Amino acid sequence: MAKKVYTDYFFDEPAYNTHDGGYIPLVTPKVEPQPLAIPPLLKPDRQTDTDDYYTVTAQESETQFLPGKKTKTWGYNAGFLGQTIVFRNGKQTHIDLENKLPELTTFHWHGLNVPGPITDGGCHAPVYPGETSHIDFKVHQPAATTWLHAHPCPSTATQVWKGLATMVIIKDDVEDQLPLPRNYGVDDIPLVLQDREFHDDNQFDYRADYDPDGVQGHTALVNGTVNPYFDVTTQRVRLRILDGSNRREWRLHFNDDLEFAQVASDGGILPAPVYMTKVMMTCAERDEIVVDFGQYQPGDEVTLMTDDTPLCRFRIKSFVPDDTKLPEHLVDIPDETPTPDLPVRTITMDGMDDEVALDGKKFDMSRIDARQKVGDVAIWEIRNTNSTENGMVHPFHVHGTQFRVLARNDGPVYPNEHGLKDTVGVNPGETVRIKVKFELTGVYMYHCHIIEHEDGGMMAQIESYDPQHPQTYHLMDMDTLRNAFAKEQGIKPEDVWMPGM
Repeated sequence: MAKKVYTDYFFDEPAYNTHDGGYIPLVTPKVEPQPLAIPPLLKPDRQTDTDDYYTVTAQESETQFLPGKKTKTWGYNAGFLGQTIVFRNGKQTHIDLENKLPELTTFHWHGLNVPGPITDGGCHAPVYPGETSHIDFKVHQPAATTWLHAHPCPSTATQVWKGLATMVIIKDDVEDQLPLPRNYGVDDIPLVLQDREFHDDNQFDYRADYDPDGVQGHTALVNGTVNPYFDVTTQRVRLRILDGSNRREWRLHFNDDLEFAQVASDGGILPAPVYMTKVMMTCAERDEIVVDFGQYQPGDEVTLMTDDTPLCRFRIKSFVPDDTKLPEHLVDIPDETPTPDLPVRTITMDGMDDEVALDGKKFDMSRIDARQKVGDVAIWEIRNTNSTENGMVHPFHVHGTQFRVLARNDGPVYPNEHGLKDTVGVNPGETVRIKVKFELTGVYMYHCHIIEHEDGGMMAQIESYDPQHPQTYHLMDMDTLRNAFAKEQGIKPEDVWMPGM
């Protein structure tokens, strides 16, 4: 049977961010092409057969993005973004979280199934300047591309904009056996897609750029590189793509419509490869694609684009011919039956600009909005109440779990949504049905991942509970955070700028 090749972006075109009143188009800077930065792998402090030990440090630095002055940036064990962290399914993992920044931050493990709220690293787990916290957890999920980013409500967007985001790769025995490229930095390449605005002396100025519907910039960054190229030395290349932007959607394609195969999404490997020439990513989503450059000759160049803007040029070098083909079936994903008699949970994503809300309410970090028993398999229906004429796609994210996407408006899901997900884009006027199971206890946030929207209150919390072992949680409150920021900044609490609040 001939394979199906998809040639559209799936999402509703009227909802593309290009139609936003505050849309900022990308402009390619007039700088010489630069080699794509490949973040180094973070070395463990210590490893055994059963345990890994790491130190992750949030730190200040300066980064040379453009000619002239360096930009003041933040990163994890790096000047900007961070070193890539690799976990192994089944291993006990121990991490020291070190804060060398001038203000409090948190370390959120986006996509990891870890206990909440402290290990998960949302707003309830601040690490104060000069201090180190420690977390322990067992990696218990399939191979996937996840990520780490700051999540100190309501300053998540500010800190991510400064650079606090990095890729986290999970490996397992099943993925090891698949015919996928996995030589990191050679044929297994991370691509963290972001945009930034540069002001006087090449500096970031988040406050000047602030937009409650999401901050954007004119300059695309790929792994923190402006105008990058990558030298292709193998016929097949795996790209682990993360939309690490505050707001921007990426509509990806090659300049000559080269076909590629998506083999994984947020939560890991797909049941089968999905062949396409275009893919759209909303904020926080991850797509892994395999690109076969076999039709090109040394000296050729093919460019990854978003809309009409070049992102990364792939310069073809000599490589050994490779006739490896992807199998029609990649992995089995358990399809668990919903727990009988559970009501469907309905969630609305409401408003735009300063009026964003979840279920008509603004986020309160001291309030638990819902409860779900550990092990229960529940159906959630997520509705975007924005107008279909002038609304926007809201990427819906749940902490502490990977879910299955079941339906869009009672119809089929997109072809690349048959795997595990933790973030799903919901079109204006659309209802997306998902199947959610929590394996661990904790308090977890769920929210829009346009980061300014979550900071602005489009967020809520659910407790995953075990009735045999009830727990009481000490939840952070806004006054405590505001007072801490005020002390760090040397100003009065009422003078602390908290965008969106």
